Formats: sequence, C-alpha cells, structure tokens
Amino acid sequence: MKRKLLCLVFLLLAVISFSFADNLNKKVEFRAAWIATVANIDWPLAGSFDTDSQQTHMIMLLDSLQKLNFNAVIFQIRPTADAFYQSDLEPWSRFLTGKQGVEPNPFYDPLAFVIHEAHKRFIDVHVWLNPYRLLNADDLNLLSPNHLFFKKPELFVKYGNQYYFNPCLPETRQFLYKVVSDIVSRYDVDAVHFDDYFYPYRIAGKEFPDAKFFQQSTEFKNIGDWRRNNVNIVIKNLSDTIKSIKPWVEFGISPFGVWRNDNVDPMGSKTTAGQTNYDDLYADVLLWLKNGWIDYVVPQLYWEIGKKAADYRELAKWWSKYNYDKNLYIGLSSSNLNTAKPKAWSMPNELCRQLTLNDSIDNIQGEVYFSCKTLLENRQGLCDSIRNKYYSAPALLPACNNPQSKPAIEPQNIRVEKIESRHYIMWDEISADDAGQNSYYIVYMFEDGEKIDTSNPKKILYKTRENCIDLSTIHSDSRHLRFVITAVNRYHRESSYSYMIKYKNKR
Repeated sequence: MKRKLLCLVFLLLAVISFSFADNLNKKVEFRAAWIATVANIDWPLAGSFDTDSQQTHMIMLLDSLQKLNFNAVIFQIRPTADAFYQSDLEPWSRFLTGKQGVEPNPFYDPLAFVIHEAHKRFIDVHVWLNPYRLLNADDLNLLSPNHLFFKKPELFVKYGNQYYFNPCLPETRQFLYKVVSDIVSRYDVDAVHFDDYFYPYRIAGKEFPDAKFFQQSTEFKNIGDWRRNNVNIVIKNLSDTIKSIKPWVEFGISPFGVWRNDNVDPMGSKTTAGQTNYDDLYADVLLWLKNGWIDYVVPQLYWEIGKKAADYRELAKWWSKYNYDKNLYIGLSSSNLNTAKPKAWSMPNELCRQLTLNDSIDNIQGEVYFSCKTLLENRQGLCDSIRNKYYSAPALLPACNNPQSKPAIEPQNIRVEKIESRHYIMWDEISADDAGQNSYYIVYMFEDGEKIDTSNPKKILYKTRENCIDLSTIHSDSRHLRFVITAVNRYHRESSYSYMIKYKNKR
C-alpha cells in the first residue's frame, strides 16, 4: 500500500512539474541579450579587427541565441560618440577597427550585417546608443582628428576621468536627434534603446560641472529639477523624432534598477540604494512611462533575491506596479553567476529563481540578459535550463502599445496547391504598403483530434516571410493534419484567423 501511495505521489509531482514547466513557456515574451561593444565586452573579440572573423563570431552569437528561442538582441552601435555603422556624423568606433575613424577592411557595415542576419533568424534588432558619453578614458588622443569634439569643444565637459556631451545645451540635443534620425531613416531597425547612462553616476566629492549654465536658468530654482528637465526634453523629442519617421520603431530605456528609495518618496521602492535614477542620474523614468514617451522599460535588476539594500523580489514587484501599461522586461545579470558576489550567485541558480519569480508577477513580459558572452558561457547550466524549461518553445514579441499601432492583416485565400510533384500550402501575399506593415507569417500545425488553439506556442510549426510552405518538409505520424496561418506586423500584433486547411498526410 505504501509503495502504491509513493508511486502516486511521484506521478502527481511529475504531472505538476510538467504542467509548471509548460506554463513557463509563454507564447508572447521578450527574450533578448545585450551585445555590448564598448571595450569589446561581447563583440568583436578584442584585437579581432578582420571582417571575416567578426562576421563569423556574430553569426555564432545569433545562431546560439536562436537555438535558445531568443527573439531579440540589443546591439550597441554608439558606445562612445562613435559608430558601428556607416555615418557621416560620427567616426567609426575604435572598438571595431582598433583606431577611431578607420573603416573596416575589407569594408562592410556591421549594423546592416547584423540586421540582415538577425532578421533571417526572426530576431529583432534594438540599436543601443549611449546618448552623452564621449570617452570612457582620460585620453583625447583616442579620438579621431575629425571628431566633433575638436570642432566644437564647447559642447563637452569632463567629469572625473571621462568626457561627456553637456546635456543642458540645445546644440547637444539637436546633434543627438540627428544621429538617431539618421539611423532610423537608413536602417531597418526594430527599436532604439538607451541604457542607464544619462547624467553620469555621482563621483564622491565632485559635482558635475554645469553650475554656470544652471545659473542662467530662470525657470528652475532647483538644479536637480533643471537637470531632469534637460533629460526629459531629449526623451520627448527623440520619441517624436522616431515615430515621425517609422511609427513602428520602438523606443526603450534600460534604467538603473532603483527609481527612488521610499525614505525620500512614498512612491519609491523599499530599498536603500546609494544612487537612484531620479536623484542622481536625473532620469525621471516614471514620467516617461506615464506620458507615453517610451514604449518599454527594462530595469536593470542585477541583485539577488533577498539582498538587503535592493531586493530583487521587491524591485520586480515595484516596477510591475509602476509600468503605466507599457511593456516591462527585466534586465538580468548572467555576468554575476560564478563570481565573488554574495553567496546566492555561486549557488545554482539565482537567475533560474528569478525567472520563476518573474512568471508569478503581473506585467513582466520578458527578460534581457547582460551580457551575451556570459549568457552563452552556460554558467551553472543556465542555457540548459532556458532551453529545456523556460524558453523551450518559440515566442512572439509583445505588441507595441503606442497609439499608432495598427492591427495585422489576416492572410487570405489559403489553399493547397500541387506544383510538379510537391504539395504546398499557399496564401495571398499581403503588400507591405497595406495598413499594418505585415512582417511575417506564422504557421500552426494540429494533428488528429486536436483542438485548434493558437495560444499554445508549441503548435507553432514555422515562422516565414514567404507566402507558402512546402508540405514535403513536414514530418508527422498523424494521418490528417490541419494548418492555421496568421500574420504578424511591425507592431508585433498578430492577426486573427478565419481559415483552416486540412491535409491528408501521405506519410
């Protein structure tokens, strides 16, 4: 009797475990990694300046992410007022070619290459720019002689051992608008992304050198409010700039994980962070969310569950509460695993605990990992857990919530056609000029007796940009198959379906 009860218990646990793992696989979820280029953190490899090795390495990164069912990368293309793309405004990055202003040899455009290769794999490309940083070192000799710094040095300030555009100057803002406008106009990017560097993190005993400019202000009596307004102007105008060019291109921010501590603001989180977005970086992220100036937010929650000063659980719930109906993804630190951090990071596996926790919190729609290199090192078996448990099925990207978002157009005239000796499912191609800017199609497959349920990601057979599929490539033991086709547009909105095609499998 005890043996039977024990078997029943194990069977029940197995069912619960299976159901729980299945629930972790959401059909709509943002799954991304930051590909950092500053100081060659992720790409290209330090000292690897030949085109072939750079392209081979990037393809390896994208292939690896595709195998993990990732659907986006956040690719750093402007780390220090330079470019990982062909630009008439800023010089080629020294992290790409070894010397700022020197183009790749043989020539290629890294951004165009990444977009092409990522989109082939149905991976979106969010271009990551640092808005104000000029140099992350105290050495002006690293700059190209034709850099804007030498033409207009009055636009820049030095703070600590680094150099920055002065955020309060209208000309600084105008130049940034030009940079972003140029990228969005010329490249098929899916989003523009800024991380946590606005006004720089405070240096003990040093004040950012903008007092003389603040003294000229008649509108603000508090320098903090004045600095926040300087950043607000940039965010608002960049949002307008992006949407005026391509309304489907999203604008996202990845802020430091603490907006404000609750000891200075009742809306703040129950944390005791030494620096915060609002008070030290002058980034009023909640205002940007509330006003709809950004489409998504990725707070960098690089701390463990239970950390006294900044508890991951507390902050994940706090951002869920204050996302203002914008898409919320969580920034996770794969770089912390197996490091000399608090004990949690050396015990398998803090990120898995965080992923499980995310699934239980409303409004969290995905994760971004810093950084791609450490993610793919599979520390503590993280990639194995992602592949087998958390992201075992493909996922669609969350729809953009901006008011210009349009519905996707439903595929029409779905039919089976025989061409020569092969059978194809075909449908009418949807023009890119039609409302909705359809991007790709999803093919779902159901076997004998299965309920048609397009909410199940495991029923996704293909994503394709073609308007047909070759049935000879499908392997199933089922005698009768049914297929459903939907479309997804540039706003990541999936169409409904009204057609189902039945096919008698030849086996």
